[in-house]
This record gives sequence, structure tokens and C-alpha cells, in this order.
Amino acid sequence: MKRLFILLGMVYATILTQAQYSAPEGEVPAYHATPPSKNEALPAVMTEQQLANAGLNAPAQRAAYKAATRIPAVLHQLPCYCYCDRAHGHKSLHSCFESAHGANCGVCMGEALYAYKMSKKGWTAKMIREGIMRGEYKSMDLQNPDPVL
Repeated sequence: MKRLFILLGMVYATILTQAQYSAPEGEVPAYHATPPSKNEALPAVMTEQQLANAGLNAPAQRAAYKAATRIPAVLHQLPCYCYCDRAHGHKSLHSCFESAHGANCGVCMGEALYAYKMSKKGWTAKMIREGIMRGEYKSMDLQNPDPVL
């Protein structure tokens, strides 16, 4: 009987976890098509000190949050393919970095670092969004991220 409950618990946990990562083919997560208006202040990204206080000190975590502070209007215009818009009500990739969510998700960190890298090359938010939709963010090396200066 104990094994049955353990098995049912594992199945239930698997179903809950898969809901965040599965989506119909071609469905794009939430994002804003335009930058925030001049009067719109985006919520703050977690600071380096807040990350440190939460024990989030990995190089990829620090670099992704630095990137988010450097290009908030770009992240506002990007979808997040961990589909956190469904599970957490996020409105764009920027939402991921307003809390510790982005530090605990490889998709979020990869997308933020990709967005920063491409914006430094002069890409527009629309071009970056199209690259993310093609999955180009998956090429980012989270084990050895480029430092965000």
C-alpha cells in the first residue's frame, strides 16, 4: 500500500511539472510587442545583494540578472519558453527576473544571456524574439557564461 501511494505521488508530481513545460506546437508564451511606455516603470529586477542573500551566487545566475538590469525594456518584449506565463502568471521574460524564478531556470537564464549578447550586437527586440522563438538561446553556455560587463 505504501508503494502505491509513493507511485501515485510520483505520477502526480510528474503531471504537475509537465504542465509548465508542455505547450501546443507553435504556441508562443506571453510577451509585450512594444517597449514599455515612457510613463510605465517596470518592476525592479532582483539586485545582486538580494540574490546573494538568497544563496544564488552561481556565475550564470549573477550574469543573467546583470543582463536583466541592463536591458529591461528588451526582456519586456520577449517570451519565456519555460512557459512561466501559465504556471506563475508572468507577462514576459522580464517577469522572471523580478523574483528568484529566473535564477532557478536554465531557460530563463539562457534567454536573458542570449538577449543581452544579441542586443550588444545591435539586434532589435523583435530580432531577438525571433531568435528565441527559433531556439537559438539554447546555445548559451550556462556553465561558463560570458561575463556581463
